[in-house]
Amino acid sequence: MNLVEEIKEHIKRSIIEALKGCKTAGKISYEEIPDFVIEVPREKEHGDFASNIAMLLAKPAKMAPRLIANEILASLDITADPYIDKLEIAGAGFINVYLHNNWLYKIPNLVMELGEDYGNNKNTGQKIQVEFVSANPTGNLHMGNARGGAIGDSLANILKLAGNEVEREFYINDAGNQIEIFALSLEARYLQLTGQDVVFPDNGYAGQDVVDTVKELIKEHNDILLELPAAERRQYMVEYAVKKKVSYIKKTLEGFGIYYDVWFSEKTLHEKNQIAETIHLLTEQDYTYESDDAIWFKSTLFGDEKDEVLLRSNRFPTYFAADIAYHQDKFERGFDKVINIWGADHHGHVARMKGAVKALGHNPDSLDILLMQLVRLYRGGNIVKMSKRTGTLVTLDELIEEVGKDAARFFFVMRSPDSHLDFDLELAKQENQDNTVYYVQYAHARICSIFRQAETANISLPNVSGVKVDLLKEAEELAILRKIADFPEEILIAARNMAPQRIAHYLLDLAGLFHSFYNSHRVLSDDIELQNARLVLMDITRITLKNALTVIGVSAPEQM
Repeated sequence: MNLVEEIKEHIKRSIIEALKGCKTAGKISYEEIPDFVIEVPREKEHGDFASNIAMLLAKPAKMAPRLIANEILASLDITADPYIDKLEIAGAGFINVYLHNNWLYKIPNLVMELGEDYGNNKNTGQKIQVEFVSANPTGNLHMGNARGGAIGDSLANILKLAGNEVEREFYINDAGNQIEIFALSLEARYLQLTGQDVVFPDNGYAGQDVVDTVKELIKEHNDILLELPAAERRQYMVEYAVKKKVSYIKKTLEGFGIYYDVWFSEKTLHEKNQIAETIHLLTEQDYTYESDDAIWFKSTLFGDEKDEVLLRSNRFPTYFAADIAYHQDKFERGFDKVINIWGADHHGHVARMKGAVKALGHNPDSLDILLMQLVRLYRGGNIVKMSKRTGTLVTLDELIEEVGKDAARFFFVMRSPDSHLDFDLELAKQENQDNTVYYVQYAHARICSIFRQAETANISLPNVSGVKVDLLKEAEELAILRKIADFPEEILIAARNMAPQRIAHYLLDLAGLFHSFYNSHRVLSDDIELQNARLVLMDITRITLKNALTVIGVSAPEQM
């Protein structure tokens, strides 16, 4: 249940009824009521909610917004309204709505009843696929993969709580040019490590992880692969290495709290002839042409700067062609919306990908692409570029080992994906309020400590139905109740805007409100009725903190 949404709908209906009355009385003239919003104002003193209806009606009604707002307020009888305490007109004509506090006292019973399910908006939504990370199986996972993983997994959780059917997918790039280069790199290292004098490819994968993979292969098979023809040897080695890499990626991401529903192999697109079929579909719609012995997609028709090659002159498909076929496969699986999380370096690929989706007969708006900026890693004010262990980029494994899953996920989700992220390793390990994840987790642990103290004193959590929750009248108590009430709405907004950072900010706000309360008021006291009300307040705060932390894949420790 979303009480905030219920109240917003009540306010909206009240305004609509007032407008109908104004029209009947000849006070405001309009053909139809525009689609207006009821939203939370930025400034607390502007009320609990505000509406822009007067501004939207000004032109069709040929009246000043403030005059329209005045007529609406005059037609609204709030003397017996269950929620609205007072109405005011602000600025150019905003209608500010102030609520009675009584509605907040419904929150404890609601949260206690729903428990772990609080925040879950169980309306019937869409079938959505979220594809994220999808790192090439040719190296280790790095900071960009880590940020994409935290954002993608958190977004999938949010979309599910918003009432959608959600599927997480990892696209394995196990075909194409990069796999051919990977095979040549593996073979060169294999030959070198078995005593052969060969030159490593200029464009090869030179990382230590390739060497380590080949050493494992030699340990299992010694030098028997030398007897195989080169093409057969490379095929065996690359299949072995890709299997190992995918297993590593899976294990590492599971250690980061990410579990996929589907691992999709690019190779299957070639094996099932789906790329050729997709190009044929585009050709039938006159979206391709031949030039210089290659087949091109008319991507300039969809806002791209230049047309793109689908089939090279050797008739081998490009990565773009495989990507189009992959998205065709997604929509054929019945997804209403497909979300990709890409690095910002893929910016130029967005328009052509949306164009291809449209050319295939799908709504381009059903494809959302979230672009993610770079991560800069710091230690004590200095940029960290290289791993101490491997001499290459710092891996996700190393990050988890140093700062832990919780700090890494919280830090990655805290900022909007389209903003650069400075990740301070030292800050992520600090146990003080400067470390945001510690600050939030400490709030949860503090509440658990209160209940341990209560248990020691033989005080048990009362049944909420018999508690006088209206004794919660302190400003800090009311602020906590309001923030908890906002949680289901925050989930909906975060889902609508694809903004998982909202949940991290929500957690910081709720934790801050709790710490302020804790520093000013006692929970356990001689006033039993007030004590019971505050114990209930603490428990619903604990539940909401834990639920919100779970959304972004962070644990809620009971002791710290």
